[in-house]
Amino acid sequence: MPELPEVETVARELREGGRSRGPSVVGKTIARVTVRWPRHIARPSPAEAQARLPGQVIRDVARRGKYVVFQLSRDALLVHLKMSGDLTVAAAGAPPDPHAHTIFHFADGWELRFSDTRKFGKVFVAAQAEDVTGALGPEPLDPAFTARRFAVRLAGRKRQLKPLLLDQTFLAGVGNIYADEALHLAGLHPLRRSDTLTPDEARRLWAAIRRALRAGLKHNGASIDWAYRGGGFQNYFRVYGREGEPCPRCGGPIRRIVVGQRGTHFCPRCQPARRPRM
Repeated sequence: MPELPEVETVARELREGGRSRGPSVVGKTIARVTVRWPRHIARPSPAEAQARLPGQVIRDVARRGKYVVFQLSRDALLVHLKMSGDLTVAAAGAPPDPHAHTIFHFADGWELRFSDTRKFGKVFVAAQAEDVTGALGPEPLDPAFTARRFAVRLAGRKRQLKPLLLDQTFLAGVGNIYADEALHLAGLHPLRRSDTLTPDEARRLWAAIRRALRAGLKHNGASIDWAYRGGGFQNYFRVYGREGEPCPRCGGPIRRIVVGQRGTHFCPRCQPARRPRM
């Protein structure tokens, strides 16, 4: 699933335009909406969304957590890419995409295609973005999200680190890839309990999360299967997807375990387990 760096890259390219996604959508007016997979529209109903969006102008494109957020002239349009979603801008006469189940047609002849092979993606139309994203945790790269604030949040939970980092109400935008990368950078075992971290360990993890995400952003995210392509961060993974390969720090073999039904990669030498204090 695309995570913060991948979604941020999508939002940036839609906002600024680029070869991989077409021209900028900022300033374009939605003329009509085609919905081929009604379950794409999470809220309101597909019929209401199709009636509500035409005539609205896209003022800006941003990201919140794993959502692409389109600020419209009256409403907010949010898209969650989920497992296999992607957003591209194409000319109306371009060859059709069989997986583009929701299409936003613009008045100038271009269209924004929400392609989603597995059909897990979601579209939301709301008066303001916070109506959808209000339960999300803080943004890890926000200047207001300090190491001290992070340490307090960690101490207030009694959960294993890996599942906690994936909890979007705890921290927005971090997923499987960047959680594994950050825990390795911090030298912390994915099963350590959050309330057992020392102040130094909490600060190390805070810095590691930000370092991993910034590295992902630098390389336009990681190319993930067929769903998200164009990023290069997969060429710089420290542990994710590298089971049995040498750790870049100590040379020992990277191990894969399943934590909360998610494949989890770590180095047993560099990320030793530590018995939680009772």
